[in-house]
Amino acid sequence: MADELDVDIVTPDGQTFQGSANGVRAPGVEGSFEVRNNHAPMIAAFGIGPLIVKTKNAHEYADVHNDRIVFATSGGFLEIVENHVTVLGETVEPASEIDVERAENAEERALRRLDDGVQGEEREKYEAALERARNRLRVAMGKIGAEA
Repeated sequence: MADELDVDIVTPDGQTFQGSANGVRAPGVEGSFEVRNNHAPMIAAFGIGPLIVKTKNAHEYADVHNDRIVFATSGGFLEIVENHVTVLGETVEPASEIDVERAENAEERALRRLDDGVQGEEREKYEAALERARNRLRVAMGKIGAEA
């Protein structure tokens, strides 16, 4: 279709998604942004947050909410060239594949360490772990994406 994008989402573990979309919303390091058809060529960094692929074929996937496929991501880069979007993510996890118990345990571990008063680089490490765990929980429980 003329108003669509070709989207590839890749992590070090392999390809997470490949298909066409009407748009891609990413958690940019300076605020979320959306890519649509005929977007200017661009490379952008993104951080921890939901990555949303908007597609009319979303019903083919288990992670659908209002024609959106929602992924939890921990950062990476997004490149746009001639209506082709390539997402290179550190981690990109479909909502349906998130282990909620594991994410809750990670959140509890991070909170315990932060409550213990860790400082410096170790504190930053656990703050990032807490943010990743909470993002995974929000995505898994469908708390994001509906308004996007």
